[in-house]
Amino acid sequence: MTDLWAWDAVDLARGIASGTFSAREVVEAHLGRISRFNPSLNAIVATLGEPALDGADAVDRAIANGAQLGPLAGVPITIKENIDYAGTATTQGVPALADAVPAQNAPIVDRMLAAGAIPIGRTNLPDMALRLHTDSSLHGPTLNPWNADHTPGGSSGGEATALATGMSAMGLGNDLGGSLRNPASCCGIATIKPTQGVVPFVATVPSDQMPISFQLMASDGPMARNVADVRLGLKVLAGHHPRDPNSVNAQFTTVDRPLKIAVMAEPPGGTVDPRIADLTRDAGRALEAAGCTVEEASPPDMEDLVELWFRLIANDLSLAFADLQQVMSEDAARGVEDILRDRAAADAASYAEALMLRHSAARAWAAFFSDYDLLLSPTWTALPFRTGWDLETSGRMTETLRQARCVMPGNVLGLPSASVPAGLVNGLPVGVLLTGSRFSDHLCLDAAEMVERALGVATPIDPR
Repeated sequence: MTDLWAWDAVDLARGIASGTFSAREVVEAHLGRISRFNPSLNAIVATLGEPALDGADAVDRAIANGAQLGPLAGVPITIKENIDYAGTATTQGVPALADAVPAQNAPIVDRMLAAGAIPIGRTNLPDMALRLHTDSSLHGPTLNPWNADHTPGGSSGGEATALATGMSAMGLGNDLGGSLRNPASCCGIATIKPTQGVVPFVATVPSDQMPISFQLMASDGPMARNVADVRLGLKVLAGHHPRDPNSVNAQFTTVDRPLKIAVMAEPPGGTVDPRIADLTRDAGRALEAAGCTVEEASPPDMEDLVELWFRLIANDLSLAFADLQQVMSEDAARGVEDILRDRAAADAASYAEALMLRHSAARAWAAFFSDYDLLLSPTWTALPFRTGWDLETSGRMTETLRQARCVMPGNVLGLPSASVPAGLVNGLPVGVLLTGSRFSDHLCLDAAEMVERALGVATPIDPR
């Protein structure tokens, strides 16, 4: 039998339910993997070994007693340390919140527990999740298992590294500016930023008062090594919850014909590594071979939409910057200053204009998606940058964000956007995005699965 840490979540759940192996054996295998590799990678910042083993024993007893099991019964998961999990701290990666233990779980954690999943660890993130590289002033940096000299991405970089190396079978992260999809691309795993509201987004630390940009653009979501596991994770997490008044019970888009897909291999607004453009076109050819209709086309006003993301996030960061400086490291705060530089401080007129522009862009993109089911693009237009590069000189934070510009329409407009590996360049994974109209989440995953079958990157790996 292959080492259980290498099994996918769907197969682990099936094997546990059938008695092929026990939940305790599965948890022990993953704890062994954590013990072996996490000291060097620093992906998991709090290992929950004893409660995880207790949870596994409870699952095994339930199976022995013939109880009904959830779809993830016995499957080890990890939880990013800015998601509330009662009994553990929601640190946001900063020393000031090292002991900030929430009173209750986030809804997505409760849904994972109800499905039978077993939390095995909390994962690392950059200070306040505000960087594309994962380096916490509380816990230190997380390494990319493919090449330790390059970023694992951020802000859900701990999750991505843990999954890519078999320390976890499924993870929970979130995404305001690609924070699910950025590290997925850097570490060779799969994820989806769901349609805004499909997965309830609730946070209480440091506050339950949510800035406007978070209300509009932030989403929790599942991370895993393959699309089938992401699909199962989305099924478990989706649906209205009263603690998030903007959450919905969605009716997802379906089609009974081949998908029509636009390919934007060289997105405007910055340079594109030609090798990444080539891999994106390879993904387009894979979709065409799978029966899709594929043509090169770009959505309207891409560059304006990227600038609108900067404007929305800068509005809130400018209001919060004095408080952020009190808790973030100097390096992390300097990155925030980079985003704010040359951008006006927030005022009512700025917010009003940004929201009107957002509505106009949403109409234009909805018209584009009346002609195409999905947009295929790179996740990043450059390879994972060298560790520390993003803060070496003034302006680098903004430059790295522009390398991730293809993720931003999903956030600004609340669209579903799945990232899936499409190959390796210089030994580093490269992801592509499938972005669609609102509630086309499963179409995004359908197409991502087609790319995965043709071009997917094998994980988990031993660190290199």
